[in-house]
Amino acid sequence: MRRVLVARLDGLGDLVLSGPAIRAVAARAEVVLMTGPGGAELAPLLPGVSGHIVWDCPWISQPAPPLTSAEVRRLERVMSRMAVDEAVILTSIHQSALPLAFELRLCGVRRITAFSEDYPGSLLDVRLTQRELPGELHEANRALGIAAAAGFPLPADDDGLPALVRQARTSLRPVGDYAVVHPGADDRARAWPPGHAAELVGKLAATGLAVVVTGSAYERALTRRVAGTAGIDVGGGTSLRALADLMSGARVVVAANAGPAHVAAAVRTPVVVLLSPVVSPAVWTPRGAPVATLGDPDEAFDAALRLIRDRSQAVA
Repeated sequence: MRRVLVARLDGLGDLVLSGPAIRAVAARAEVVLMTGPGGAELAPLLPGVSGHIVWDCPWISQPAPPLTSAEVRRLERVMSRMAVDEAVILTSIHQSALPLAFELRLCGVRRITAFSEDYPGSLLDVRLTQRELPGELHEANRALGIAAAAGFPLPADDDGLPALVRQARTSLRPVGDYAVVHPGADDRARAWPPGHAAELVGKLAATGLAVVVTGSAYERALTRRVAGTAGIDVGGGTSLRALADLMSGARVVVAANAGPAHVAAAVRTPVVVLLSPVVSPAVWTPRGAPVATLGDPDEAFDAALRLIRDRSQAVA
């Protein structure tokens, strides 16, 4: 079976939405997944991945690491060991695939497919532009379009929704019904003010739900403030595997517009996304579960209760 490199070098949510495209390639080839550090923990949870390369890409990562000849040589050594036959480069519309295509050519990759508005010369064998993939296309569909152009259409029995490998149950789940609130985001412009999130935790707790507040190790002060006395603060205490399990057992997840919102939908839990105006809902809304996107604390509370009620009725 041929080995195909699938590259998605940005964040956690971007990689979750690329999951269906990765499965499409994996249905016909052995997939070696290349991610940035932000997606490294997720790679083993995505169905269809047989090999994994982590590269902190200087033209994708923020903050950007320096591009040095030593780092390029290291990447070339790793690529040589992987012995891939071709590559499918997945990018958002505002990212360039050409620097990576250039490097992959130097590594001996014979066939490369990617989106590029700029003239690619001999760097790409299959090139897509906005004519095929317009800017308002949902990010999951964009990735699927690139994979299909490379010769890897989604199998007919695949629903095209992001999905994660089922995780072993952790001890983080509270007893009884609970909600998860994830207030943080890498970009502060995408997050609610902490006071708004704390207000929402209080409202949800008043309904009788346990409310678990999650966040990274760098967000412990934020999660402590948001949890207050009404919530259960586990900030900095969850691996991505544990977070996925915790979210899969929740009645609802309320999250900032960030990767964990996509994780919640991928494990099929209803999610309320506190959407900031810096990104388009048409492009970035999570897929896989019922989703509400809004910005007001009262609206978020009402939407969370509505999703819980709808889920209960569906189970009944």
